[in-house]
Amino acid sequence: MSIRDKVIEIIAEQAVLEVSDVSAESTLESLGIDSLGLVESIFAIEEEFDITIPFNANEPDKSAFDVSSVDTIIAGIERLVAEKS
Repeated sequence: MSIRDKVIEIIAEQAVLEVSDVSAESTLESLGIDSLGLVESIFAIEEEFDITIPFNANEPDKSAFDVSSVDTIIAGIERLVAEKS
């Protein structure tokens, strides 16, 4: 399973949606994920990929990690996974 597919699966699980309901263009807000859901998603993603997402990920102006859409989250995770290896 690709990073993209796994991240979408984790986000869908947090939003209590089907994977098919989550697109790369979706925002967390449009999926009904609040700040607590974001934190839970980040914990699940960190555990799945054995990475650490910057603590200030919810403040895009202070972090290179952008949580504005599913696509930007995937890009950030792909970057962190690549840096780890």
